[in-house]
Amino acid sequence: MRSRRLLRALGLRWKIAILLAVGCSLVAVAIGILIHGARARQIGDAARASATAQLISVRRVYELTGRLDRDKVGEADARIDCPQLPGPLRAAALAGQRSTYLDMAGPDPVVWAARPIGGDHVLSVRQSLAGERAELAELDRQLVAYGASVVALAALGGALLASRLSRDLRTAAETARRISAGELDARIGPSGVPGARDEVAALASAVDTMAASLQQRLEAEQRFTADVAHELRTPLTGLHTAAELLPPGRPTELVRDRVAALRTLTEDLLEVARLDANREEPQWEAHPLGPLVESITRRSGVAAEIVGGRTPTRVRTDVRRLERILANLLANARRHGGGPVTVTVSGTTVTVRDRGPGFPERLLREGPQRFLTGAPERGRGTGLGLTIALGQAQVIGARVTLANPAPAGASATVTLPPA
Repeated sequence: MRSRRLLRALGLRWKIAILLAVGCSLVAVAIGILIHGARARQIGDAARASATAQLISVRRVYELTGRLDRDKVGEADARIDCPQLPGPLRAAALAGQRSTYLDMAGPDPVVWAARPIGGDHVLSVRQSLAGERAELAELDRQLVAYGASVVALAALGGALLASRLSRDLRTAAETARRISAGELDARIGPSGVPGARDEVAALASAVDTMAASLQQRLEAEQRFTADVAHELRTPLTGLHTAAELLPPGRPTELVRDRVAALRTLTEDLLEVARLDANREEPQWEAHPLGPLVESITRRSGVAAEIVGGRTPTRVRTDVRRLERILANLLANARRHGGGPVTVTVSGTTVTVRDRGPGFPERLLREGPQRFLTGAPERGRGTGLGLTIALGQAQVIGARVTLANPAPAGASATVTLPPA
């Protein structure tokens, strides 16, 4: 489990490098085993042949002289009925066979050759293979050194290759994040290798195509929203004037109320269109946050309890936009939440909290959506209030955090940059 977690934590570059290193290690081990086995068999065959030749030479000398002349049998250790002779070899010799016995695993590697002589006696030749085993050990060391070099080069090459791939993928991911953050003209661009037709180049092209299509659709939607809202302003102005000329009465009040609501909706749509187009320029000023929030709350017309209204902490903000943010949050708390509404000032943060059913989980998870309040228990509305609040907060460099604190209710916290 720990190795799996470690592997998942590694980046793509290191995963590819480790995979190549492991693959090359397995190939190097397999080749090393084959070479070692082939060389061991070659040494064994040569030793058996040498021992057999020595045995023949010793037998001839023995048959001619009747004794084992050390000067004439060379370096071979020739004996009759040697007590160290391996049992299987002795049995084979007594059975009338000329045989050899190879022992490379013991502390003293040797090769034996034996044959029957004079009835029930065994003539044997023993040769030491210490030099041959040393040669084989040196071969193993060279194989290990060469194999390690090949694995290291393969890992380095894999890391370099994967680094290029990882860089391209990170570029694609960063571009996707920029597009998600609202930078619709962000593009990955062509691959670093001219004429590349690999999967990464195909991914980059697909992301760029998707971004271009998304940008066109969103810009068309923004233009449509702005045009519709702008075109509605003229007839609404006339409708508002006509409503003011109606005689007093309950029907007139209903008409004026609906006209006012329609004018508010139109202005909200125009504001959303301007925010979408990133055409808003803040007017920066430094103000003490407590008195500023207290003044904005009074002007909003929402009955709210203010905590920390005398906080002297100064913030850098645009007063008009901050008032727009807090007014929308207060109106949302009054319309969709439950009393009492509390406004708390602490440091550079302002928290608007109600005691209603709280924000829907989908809204907390995905953020506010236009013309969608999220749940019936939050009331009916256009869903533009929170959208405008978050958009204006982004303009002035503030952050709005939505939550459902225990035991009940909803809270919206605005964090402002200090002066």
